[in-house]
Amino acid sequence: MTGQLAAPLGAIAGWERTLYAFLAEKERRSGSRRTVESYSRILRDCFRGSAKTPDQLNAQDVFSWAHGTGLSGKVPAANTINSRLSCLSSFFRFGIRMGLLTSNPCDALERPRILPAPARGLSADQVRTLLSAVPDTREGRRDRAILLMFALTGRRRAEVMRLAAGDISFEHGVPFYAYRGKGGKRGRRELPGPVHEAIVRMLVDRGTSLDGMAPEETIWGISDSTFYARFRRHLAAAGLPPSGLHVLRHTAAKLRRDAGQSVEEVSSFLDHSSLAVTTVYLRRLEGSRDVAWDAVARAIGAAA
Repeated sequence: MTGQLAAPLGAIAGWERTLYAFLAEKERRSGSRRTVESYSRILRDCFRGSAKTPDQLNAQDVFSWAHGTGLSGKVPAANTINSRLSCLSSFFRFGIRMGLLTSNPCDALERPRILPAPARGLSADQVRTLLSAVPDTREGRRDRAILLMFALTGRRRAEVMRLAAGDISFEHGVPFYAYRGKGGKRGRRELPGPVHEAIVRMLVDRGTSLDGMAPEETIWGISDSTFYARFRRHLAAAGLPPSGLHVLRHTAAKLRRDAGQSVEEVSSFLDHSSLAVTTVYLRRLEGSRDVAWDAVARAIGAAA
């Protein structure tokens, strides 16, 4: 099966423009720049390696590329193969929607089975150790605020790092934060007390406050990549193994479960559950009170 063009090639301005349009739509829908960069690398590797344009690729070409060795020279793991196929398939579906292609060669391929990954996430004791390793300096207090935001809200990396002053509001004295999650989903939830207090202290260090910031101004004043490097140093100082920031999302889920929440409650907390349209709509309009952050905060020594 070949991804045949639905229109003559001469009628199209170029596949580079199509790729750009696909990535732009992906960024709008996902809200994650890192996802877009990953998709761009995968797709360019596919078309550069095959020396074919999308309309020329068939199922055999896709199979050879998806299961082929990359720059490392290693046989790809099942996760890597599935990531490649998922990305390429998404691009072909976009091309079909745009009327540029009539079929998706990825549909002819079976995805390799992925074994469940071992449980990840830091324990409450490990989080305490991590927080204690962060120095009590201006930069350290900022890092502590970010770490608390990850551990107590369970939000994804991009959702935390792009938090802006205008995303924080109050209802009857209770702080709430707005976010745009994966797939463009928007939500508004209670901002745990220790996080709010850490943010206020961090802003005092900078000689400002939420009221003194422009709504679009990011809270943290540090780039995603710079904080990641600092996070790795804090892990090393705490004697903990190196890890990516996503481990903090796993940590948040683990701590919620340890605090007594049900699997369904944790799933909802992480926005993993499939919600009805009405529920999504209401969640956009109403702040969802967070009744478990205090138990988690006490467990990691961050309670007020």
